[in-house]
Amino acid sequence: MEKYQLHLQESIKALQLADHITYVTYPLVKEQRLLLKIFDEIYKSITNSINAILYYETFYKRIKLYDNTNDNLQTFENKCAKSYNLSNEQVKKIIEIINLNKKHKQSAMEFVKQEKVIIMSDNLSTNTLDLPTIKDYLLLSKELLLNINKKINPPKPN
Repeated sequence: MEKYQLHLQESIKALQLADHITYVTYPLVKEQRLLLKIFDEIYKSITNSINAILYYETFYKRIKLYDNTNDNLQTFENKCAKSYNLSNEQVKKIIEIINLNKKHKQSAMEFVKQEKVIIMSDNLSTNTLDLPTIKDYLLLSKELLLNINKKINPPKPN
């Protein structure tokens, strides 16, 4: 099995878990900290989707992969996103999710306030996660996976 197929499977798994927690578990337990877990799974799904695209394009020798993750992200943004029918707004949101995850990993503290999770950085700037934002990110992740599937596994003619 090729690397891009493995990344695609991992992306699907993470997306299914995020979707299940969002629409089944979260409404039952109403624990705001679950939003962080959902966000982590969405992040995993998106990064695995991007990796699937990059490895697929490399497999067919359309792009070159770099050792640096930022260079690979630039390659995805500049050379691959358009051919996978991603709008500029979708690409911006993907970058936003990746940057928010970096802030989340480096954050000094996170706390819950009025059904939102607040991520506070060292310089006291804050980012918030709430259910509508999570659902928006989840939808983006689903659209990304659908676009990848259309390109990598096109429907077979009857």
